[in-house]
Parts: sequence; C-alpha cells; structure tokens
Amino acid sequence: MNQPVYPVSIKGVVVRDGRVLLLKNEREEWELPGGRIEPGETPEECVAREITEETRWEVTTGPIIDTWMYYINVVEKNVFIVTYGCHPNGDTEPVLSHEHKEIGLFTESEVPGLNMPAGYKRSIASWFAHLRETDREPVR
Repeated sequence: MNQPVYPVSIKGVVVRDGRVLLLKNEREEWELPGGRIEPGETPEECVAREITEETRWEVTTGPIIDTWMYYINVVEKNVFIVTYGCHPNGDTEPVLSHEHKEIGLFTESEVPGLNMPAGYKRSIASWFAHLRETDREPVR
C-alpha cells in the first residue's frame, strides 16, 4: 500500500516595526517567505536561509507557530506547511528576488483582506499575538 508523499514547505513570519513581510507569488497570492528544506539542513536553518535568499533579510528563527496542509488548486497538490516566528536582524529594506512578483510589509489589520491562504493568516495572527504577549513581560 503506497502512502501519499507531500512536499514540505518551511515558512517564516517576520514582523518589523509592526508590519509583516509578505511576497506575492505567480498565483497572485500573498505568502510568507520560505521554501523547501535541503538535505543536512534543520528546519530553523532552512527558514532563515530562504528568507535571506528571497528578501535579503537576515533573521533569527524563533518557535514553530503552526503546521497545516495546504491544497493548491491550480497544481492539484497538497503541501505540508510549517510556520516559524522569526526575528529580523537589522533594519535594511527587503529586496525582491526573481522568485516572486512583489514584496510587501503589511500591518496586522491589513492581513485579513489580502488574497492569501487562511493558514498563513492564522500563523500571522498567532505571531502578532505572541509578540504582544512577550513585549508585556517584565524585564528581568
């Protein structure tokens, strides 16, 4: 009995100055930066490398936010998505790579109105909530 095999995509939610970093793909959807894991690479290394390749932003990978199965209608396949919260290192402007059509920085309130899979929106909302909670923690 053959078990189905799904590609895995490791994505990062990066928020800087109250705005989340998003990329527009060839399907005219906004998505999180990230991609496929390479042999010998940890998921944390993968997402940091992919974000740098796609935007020239250096990040520190934080915790896993969510995992979900995304069915892409256009190509009729499922992709297993893992999202990590990431912390930006530095304050350079993001640079668009050849992999995407557009790059954008969006406020939390703008995200629900974007053409984007619900799983990404859920991950973004969770990371914004996490950042709010951790900012309230007393300095030790």
